[in-house]
Amino acid sequence: MTIQAVARHLGVSWDLVKGIQKDNLNKRYRLPKLAKIKRIALDEIYQGKKLGYLTIVLDLQRGAVIFVGNGKGADALIPFWKRLKRSGARIEAVATDMGPAYISAVRANIPDATLVFDHFHIIKLFNEKLTKLRQDLQREAENGLGKPVLKGIRWLLLKNPDNLDDKRNERQRLDEALKLNEPLATAYYMKEELRNIWHQPDKLSAQNALDEWVKKPLLRCQHAQAIL
Repeated sequence: MTIQAVARHLGVSWDLVKGIQKDNLNKRYRLPKLAKIKRIALDEIYQGKKLGYLTIVLDLQRGAVIFVGNGKGADALIPFWKRLKRSGARIEAVATDMGPAYISAVRANIPDATLVFDHFHIIKLFNEKLTKLRQDLQREAENGLGKPVLKGIRWLLLKNPDNLDDKRNERQRLDEALKLNEPLATAYYMKEELRNIWHQPDKLSAQNALDEWVKKPLLRCQHAQAIL
């Protein structure tokens, strides 16, 4: 039920129900226990100019938020590291973006933990390179055939293939662009193969998949190498 519905049902004010709910959440989740936590993720969210950034720590086993710090970067995590040290928790792995502040903070406070660059940020970085490659190729196109096909396909390149809309001919437009431009096709399929590394069943399989991805003969293509 909504807060308003509960208040109406009990014959009390909205503020009273909201206050009870807030007190309950604060009591149960303000200081979650950290002793049994093994894998965490660090990230930040932007709330706008007024509120700025928050730094979030997640328990990856439960998907629960275990810490929220004001601001971003290493300083925002100082209270969390203190609580973590007191808890005696043994963190096995930490997922972060590739920012130097997070990397340094993890190395300094839990040096034995495995540092993992998460899937979202790596694919995001590759997508940025893919967009730049498309723009470069579009500028280089000298005939009137390549330009119209390449123009306006940025979002198709960045989309998960499973989400392409056949009703809008998105798959057909993407296929046409890839067939007409080998460097673009090379980079696009490299992105999809890179995405599949995270779906491997174990660490050894993922390592082998990554090694094969790096060694592919397609990487000899000048544009494909440039994207790396």
